[in-house]
Amino acid sequence: MLRKPKKSWNPSIWASWKPFGIGEQYPNNYWEVFRAVLENADNLPYAWEILNKGVCDGCALGTTGMKDWTVDGIHVCNVRLRLLRLNTMPALDPTLLANVSELQKKSGAELQSMGRLPYPMKRDRTELGFSRITWDEALDLIAKHIQASTPDRLGFYFTSRGTVNETYYATQKAVRAMGTNNLDNAARICHSPSTNALKSTIGVAATTCSYKDWIGTDLLVFIGSNVANNQPVTVKYLHWAKKAGTKIVVINTYREPGMERYWVPSIPESALFGTKFAEDFFLVNIGGDMAFLNGTMKHAIANGWIDESFIKNYTTNFDELKAFLDTQSWSELEQISGATRDSMYAFAKMVGEANKAVFVWSMGITQHECGEDNVRAIINLALTKGFVGREGCGLMPIRGHSGVQGGAEMGCYATTFPGGKPITPENAASISEVWGFEVPTTQGLIASEMIDAAAEGNLDVLFSVGGNFLEVLPEPDYVERALKRVPLRVHMDIVVSKQMLLESVETVVILPATTRYEIPGGVTETNTERRVIFSPEIPGSRIGEARPEWEVFLELAKRVRPDLAEKLHFHNTSAMRQEIAQVIPQYAGVQHLKEAGDQFQYGGAHLCFGWNFPTPDRKARFSVLTPQERYLPEGYFWVTTRRGKQFNSMVQERKDAITGAVRSAVLMSGVDAEKLELQDGDAVMLKNDIGEFRGQVYIAPVMPRNLQIHWPEGNVLLDKSKRSPEVGIPDYNAVVRLEKVFSSGKIPIITP
Repeated sequence: MLRKPKKSWNPSIWASWKPFGIGEQYPNNYWEVFRAVLENADNLPYAWEILNKGVCDGCALGTTGMKDWTVDGIHVCNVRLRLLRLNTMPALDPTLLANVSELQKKSGAELQSMGRLPYPMKRDRTELGFSRITWDEALDLIAKHIQASTPDRLGFYFTSRGTVNETYYATQKAVRAMGTNNLDNAARICHSPSTNALKSTIGVAATTCSYKDWIGTDLLVFIGSNVANNQPVTVKYLHWAKKAGTKIVVINTYREPGMERYWVPSIPESALFGTKFAEDFFLVNIGGDMAFLNGTMKHAIANGWIDESFIKNYTTNFDELKAFLDTQSWSELEQISGATRDSMYAFAKMVGEANKAVFVWSMGITQHECGEDNVRAIINLALTKGFVGREGCGLMPIRGHSGVQGGAEMGCYATTFPGGKPITPENAASISEVWGFEVPTTQGLIASEMIDAAAEGNLDVLFSVGGNFLEVLPEPDYVERALKRVPLRVHMDIVVSKQMLLESVETVVILPATTRYEIPGGVTETNTERRVIFSPEIPGSRIGEARPEWEVFLELAKRVRPDLAEKLHFHNTSAMRQEIAQVIPQYAGVQHLKEAGDQFQYGGAHLCFGWNFPTPDRKARFSVLTPQERYLPEGYFWVTTRRGKQFNSMVQERKDAITGAVRSAVLMSGVDAEKLELQDGDAVMLKNDIGEFRGQVYIAPVMPRNLQIHWPEGNVLLDKSKRSPEVGIPDYNAVVRLEKVFSSGKIPIITP
């Protein structure tokens, strides 16, 4: 049994004795509520219904109404409140798009604030802007382009923000009916390395535990993850975990303030005095996680802090891993990780003394060339103590968007069919039999490969549902040139984005989409802990001629393949869920979800329960991992990209209320600043062979010789060719040199 939180107030976990953290840097969540009321004042009853009945379209906690399945109480966070306006705003005036020259000067936030897209619109190359067309005209135009092309020259991409399981399932079915596997979604650039690593080691491809396992476990470890910023409701879980005696530890390049302490507004004790979260931070170099974890395991093995019985009976390849670790020198591990042998020992001792532990990670682990092996390093450590398949234990790749978990599981992926089945002739034949038409048998292009194909003139049609390649992928100038080369680009979304305004070789079509709360029959999402949750349609006013994406894709496929029209029809979303339950075994039960609050957790509270691993030999597998040797020349820095006050690439504020850093900030250690005679606010230029980034020094508790800048602004420094070997996730890190900027010019700074 997990320890229960103590209800009495406990000053030992308070962040400050100053009431309400007066003078401290942290978000004013009460102001966020007031701000949301003002912003949605013109549609307040509808906004309230969304908050009270809908499943959150922000991060992947799956808050239903304002409650969840982890802790009691009202849950509403600033992420959800900031996204609310996208669901309540009125339609924009279509004439605003008649000339895009002025719109191209606006920021993404300014474009979004213009209002919802109400009608299909088209812009030919010779035209200054968009003009309204009918749905029939739009679909006929797109269908003709697809029919005139070949399947290998088509690309379809789907965002994860607010996208639901039914949309993913129906659209991937429609795309495959049109003859291609060139379809991908946002899961590719977040947790695809986690999926691959988990599947190859323990036989499952999702979080193995539940959020409840955080509260009362012995040790809760966050690696490259900042839940206080990206999944704010979880700070409640962290508060109650501390009240239950859980030790919280963070491994990261930066001592994230929100992971150190937070004032949780809905818990009186925390709202007044704050809560201290992480008891220990272990700072490592960017890309140094694997070496740090290997060093941790060396200590654990040497000191007997492992579960030998579990390893012997339920795992394979441990002896090979141990033999390899014996060959790694401490000097090598210290140089790569940036951490000391003693700090690795301290963490190993914590893990060794814990009877139960949960490991949580995010983009700081996955968005590397070695993303898959970074995840395997975490799995290795967890397996040394059997921290999987039992209460208070687990491996959690925490998701940042409400639709991302279901996207790959529904098969909206270039590399897998529904249910995560690999694309093989055998699996293609199996699903072809169910659907009644043949599907392609080879893997398609992933998102970054679609852009490469476009750049080379090898893509005729690019259909993007949401998303914004221009602000998401490395080397934005390259992405812009590629997008302009596509003869037909189709953008289906609820608001205007910057990529829509780029001209095309021939034509750009904009299609208006509904939000998840406007889809008749209701829909489902799958959250991080594998909970499939029903979100009902919320009655209210509707926007122009906006339509659900799934409906549009099926109609388009019928025009491209009229011979399959009878096989590409769903009467409603309920009928879709019936088929999902048939095609994807772990989703059996989704067909019964009909009312607000209906849900189930596929696989139960714990995957691999009782150490029953669904691998060929029924055992978990250790991985032998070689941290990449990395040499950093004098005068150079590693730099990584980070999130501020934003949701995905949608920047919401210039200043991050948690860190105090503005968008142009270059987070730098005090050690480096002192060596380089820099002060807060000094203008600097980061440069490499890819591009330049101009910003201001922001001295912060960052690992020396490591810098952090905000994403997507920092994409100008990223190399598009750096991708992980198994899933092709871009590497959102770089090596740069730093120059101080004076009014008279730039003077290079070289580390003494």
